[in-house]
Amino acid sequence: MRKMPLVLAAALLAGTLTAPAVAQAADAPATFTHPGVGVSQAQLDFVRAKVQAGAQPWTNAFNQAKSSSYASLSRTPKPRAVVECGPYSNPNYGCTDEREDAIAAYTDALLWYLTQDDRYAQKSIELMDAWSATITDHTNSNAPLQTAWAGSSWPKAAEIIKYEYGNWPNAGRFATMLRTVYVPKIINGSNSNGNWELSMTEALQGIGVFLEDKAIYDKAIALYRLRVPAYVYLESDGALPKTVPSQNLNTRDKIVSYWQGQGTFVSGLTQETCRDFTHTGYGISSISHVLETARIQGVDMYPEFGERLRQALGFQSKWERNLEPVPSWLCNGTLNRGLGPITEVGYNALHTRLGIAMANTQALTESRRPAGSNNLFVAWETLTHAENPS
Repeated sequence: MRKMPLVLAAALLAGTLTAPAVAQAADAPATFTHPGVGVSQAQLDFVRAKVQAGAQPWTNAFNQAKSSSYASLSRTPKPRAVVECGPYSNPNYGCTDEREDAIAAYTDALLWYLTQDDRYAQKSIELMDAWSATITDHTNSNAPLQTAWAGSSWPKAAEIIKYEYGNWPNAGRFATMLRTVYVPKIINGSNSNGNWELSMTEALQGIGVFLEDKAIYDKAIALYRLRVPAYVYLESDGALPKTVPSQNLNTRDKIVSYWQGQGTFVSGLTQETCRDFTHTGYGISSISHVLETARIQGVDMYPEFGERLRQALGFQSKWERNLEPVPSWLCNGTLNRGLGPITEVGYNALHTRLGIAMANTQALTESRRPAGSNNLFVAWETLTHAENPS
């Protein structure tokens, strides 16, 4: 893994994360690390040791995952050739089934690694094989988002099974599915609300790792580099948030409208804060997931984007805790809370590993352990990332 300059490391430990003046020339690693989407082998080994020792919070988190419907060894895959998802998944022809089968495949892969019970690996393979033998397309208006959500979970499962379990005859067919069914729907990003494109970057990056495809990986990071600064505001950005050029948000009125009518900008506010915290949580989650996978791949992007993640987590965590009245300047004094189980990865990266104090994020994260699944693309992150130094 690439070493961090001492001066930069000192700044990170002091909690003064700042973006470097020049972006890294290369985003994809020279050699991909496996398993390397979301969790590394070292992180998984840390968790396995904690669970075997009966330590907390990992044991409760393990039991939560194992007792969930996602871990059922009697689960029957529900693949469809064409998954059709309209606005808010209406119509819902295979949308929930696909997302949940993908989460189940990842859940089973995790449980196999932690228990070494081959039944879980075989169930994960059964789920992945069923879909790779069947699906040909995603359609209707939510197709790109559906593709991104399912496409974020599949590589997490596939990485563990292919590179740790190993006995997977149809791994090549699964790879073809990702390349031909998933990548085309998300490769060009989105000009919708920011959580769409952030989810797409997460899926593309994970697929790029599994396929060992540097072009796909680099496309993901190129989209990410534009979208993250346009999603999380920092006061250093100036009077107005940054924008993605393709969206043509070239006036203050357009920007305010895109930011859900919010005209006062403070560090940590996101483009969807005044929409609701649930969608904001989707965006923050994908921001943290991309950073974590990049780090595992030996490309440390926390110096560049960690401050935005820290501020986004802190701001949303503060107001999610609901300890004081919402001021009138913030979302007209009304917040739609419901951040979801999305703080563990970023909190672990910034607090556990870098030693940065994050009082509100810490209080929220610890009060909600063990973090479960949002039933879309987030699952079991207390288990995989709580206090994980690896």
